[in-house]
Amino acid sequence: MTRLRRMMLEELQRRNYSKKTIRYYLQAVADFARHFGKSPDKLGPNELRSYQAYLLRDRKLAVGTVVGLVAALRFFFNKTLKRRLPLDDIPYPKHPRRLPTILTVEEVARLIDSARNLLDRTLLMVLYSTGMRNCELRNLQVKDIDSKSMLIHIQHGKGGRNRYVPLSPKLLETLREYWRWMKPKTWLFPGTVHNWRADKPLTPKVVWDACQFAAQHAGIEKRVYAHLLRHSYATHLLEAGADLRTIQLLLGHVRLEHTAVYLHLSRRHLQAFPNPLDSMKVSSLETVHRSRRKHKK
Repeated sequence: MTRLRRMMLEELQRRNYSKKTIRYYLQAVADFARHFGKSPDKLGPNELRSYQAYLLRDRKLAVGTVVGLVAALRFFFNKTLKRRLPLDDIPYPKHPRRLPTILTVEEVARLIDSARNLLDRTLLMVLYSTGMRNCELRNLQVKDIDSKSMLIHIQHGKGGRNRYVPLSPKLLETLREYWRWMKPKTWLFPGTVHNWRADKPLTPKVVWDACQFAAQHAGIEKRVYAHLLRHSYATHLLEAGADLRTIQLLLGHVRLEHTAVYLHLSRRHLQAFPNPLDSMKVSSLETVHRSRRKHKK
């Protein structure tokens, strides 16, 4: 391990960054250095500008991906090398905000009913009824299911934050049947090694395949993935009357503004108030001229 890599690793560990983030940041800086064929501490603002343009223009990476790489480079220069580069030298690219697609309640029911087996059905129900992320689902342990308190303990959430979410009675019924069949030990959804079950978490691909198979057999044309069930859960909670602060806590959002996006997806909230045009007195349609020709003065 090089001196610079060790320095960056220590700075990341001091701030208690997750193992996944540490690997990602270290790899991002290594790729940056490899691109120019120089040690990263020998590079500066000119190379940073050139590299960002290369990522977006030539490699055509998604904006979200480039934002993550920029965050890693900012950390390296500002925290590891102690170079206080102006933010304009390492700007985050503009990120277009798009409203997520959601499934209707009826589509979610069809998705669950179209699951390939009890494993897929259970994990789809967990994803939807808790709003947890893909990685949170895969790291869920048997001990995290508290049937007495009717709570699920989500550990190792985004940013290392833990939270509790309610355990649905219908989900508990399915989980009990699943446990009698699968008998998991540590991980609620154990993975496999060489097609044999092992006491390790599932891979992301297993969750992806479960979503894809169920969506195809349910006849759902929308792109279905784990996070779509999270979006759908939050929107359906909002339409059922839950307040934004409660949904924020259930989803594990740090900022309320991240939760507020679901207001744009909730039909009940969009139609909660009358349109001001409806209370406005305007002339009758019968008096409106139909021709598009300009009137002579």
